Amino acid sequence: MHRRTWRFVFFALAILAGFAAGLGYGWLIHPVGYHSIDPQTLQIDYQTDFVLMVAELYRAEGDLAMALARLDFLGGSPQVTINDAIDYANTRSYAAADLQLMQDLASVLRQALDGRD
Repeated sequence: MHRRTWRFVFFALAILAGFAAGLGYGWLIHPVGYHSIDPQTLQIDYQTDFVLMVAELYRAEGDLAMALARLDFLGGSPQVTINDAIDYANTRSYAAADLQLMQDLASVLRQALDGRD
């Protein structure tokens, strides 16, 4: 029985040592370096999800200025961003309620920007 206990202790220590070595290597010796991670570089599916979240927040808050600020995070024209997201959502068969949210935001944005001119 004594020998079996030592095997278990040695096995547990080996697992812990391997875990510690892996963390040390990953965090200290060779940490991950992120390059070119601007929001504009997101794939269109992630951008569409982001626009959908902005539309949901706009529905909940009703703050168009904040929605515009959030859309500016993706860079480019907010109208183009929303239209691209709606086009992608149409091709990928997003839920009708989600499409309607994005279309409502696009409509409000279009009215607000047309009123500025």
